[in-house]
Amino acid sequence: MSVSRVAAAQALIELGQYGSVIDVRSPSEFALDHLPGAVNWPVLGDEERRVVGTLYKQVSPLKARQVGAPIVARNIARHIERDVLERPREWRPLVYCWRGGQRSGAMAWFLGQIGYRTAQLDGGYKAFRSALRADLDTRVAALRWTVVCGRTGSGKTRLLHALQAEGAQVLDLEALASHRGSVLGGLPAQPQPAQKRFDTLVWEQLRQFDPARPVFVESESRKIGALLVPETLSERMRSHAECVFVEMPAEARVRLLLDDYGHFARDVDAFCKQLDGLATLRGRAVVKTWQAAAREGHWAELFAELMAQHYDPLYDRSMQRSFGGLRAPHRLTLVNHEHTTLAAAARSLLA
Repeated sequence: MSVSRVAAAQALIELGQYGSVIDVRSPSEFALDHLPGAVNWPVLGDEERRVVGTLYKQVSPLKARQVGAPIVARNIARHIERDVLERPREWRPLVYCWRGGQRSGAMAWFLGQIGYRTAQLDGGYKAFRSALRADLDTRVAALRWTVVCGRTGSGKTRLLHALQAEGAQVLDLEALASHRGSVLGGLPAQPQPAQKRFDTLVWEQLRQFDPARPVFVESESRKIGALLVPETLSERMRSHAECVFVEMPAEARVRLLLDDYGHFARDVDAFCKQLDGLATLRGRAVVKTWQAAAREGHWAELFAELMAQHYDPLYDRSMQRSFGGLRAPHRLTLVNHEHTTLAAAARSLLA
C-alpha cells in the first residue's frame, strides 16, 4: 500500500482514529514532548543520532547517510519483529519524526510495503506543535472559565478535586505541571515536565471539555514553578472568568499545610534551601529565623508565620490586581479540608 501524508491540523482532529501513533525520534526527543498516545520506536537512538548528525555537519551528507542507513534499517527491523508481526490487516498507523522527513519516511515506507494503510505526519512534530498552539488558543476562547481563588492553604486544589469527583470539568494546572505553584511548591522526586510537554498536556485536557459546561481552574500565577501557563489561557482566566473566593480559618489552613508539606520534615535541609529564595523579599534575618524554626521542628508556628508575613500579603496584592472576577466573586467558606466538607462545597457550587 502507498503511504499518505496528513497535515498537522487534520492530525489533531483524527488522532483517535489511528491504530497507533508512532514517534520515530530518539528517546530524548520523545521525552521532551510527543503527540498524545504516541509510542516511541526510534530509528536512531540518542548516541546513533549524535554520530550521524556529526558526520552530516563535519564530513558530508553522503557519509552520514552511508553510516545511518544500515543503523536505521536494523532498528526498523527490530521494531517490526517486536511490535508489528501480530498486527491485523486493518491496523492504521500514523508515523512522525521531527520534520516529517527521512526518519519517519523510512518507517512509513516499510509499514506501507508490508500492506498497512500508513499515514506520515506532514511537517512532523514541528508542524504538530504549531497546530497545537493555534488550536489551544481556539479552545481556550471557546470555554467558560470559573477561577477558584483563595489564600495559600485555603483548600483550592482539594476543592478542585472534589468538583471533579462530582462530575465537574476541572483543569488542574498544578498536577499537569508537577508543582504546587509557590516557592515551596516543588514535589519530592517529581521533576517538572518540559515546557512543550506541559503545553501538550494542557491541550490534551482542553480537547476533552464540553464548551457548554463551565471549566474550573485554580488562580495560578503566570508561572508554575519553571513553567509558563499558556498566555491565552492566563489572559482568559484574568479577564473573562467568574471567580469563586475560598476562605478557611487560619488554624485549619495551618493543618492543611502541615498535611500538604509534611514531606519537608523528612528533608529539612532541602526546605531551608528553598526558603533562601525568599531572602530578597523578606530579608536574610527573617529567613534565618524561619530556617531555625524548621530545624527545631516548630512547623505549625512556622507555617502560620509564612502565611501572615509572606503568602497572604503577596497573594492579596497579586489577586486583586490580576483577576477581574474578584471584584464581585462568589464567596465560599470551608471550615476545614475534610472530605465531607469539600464534597458539600462542590455540590453547592455546581447547584
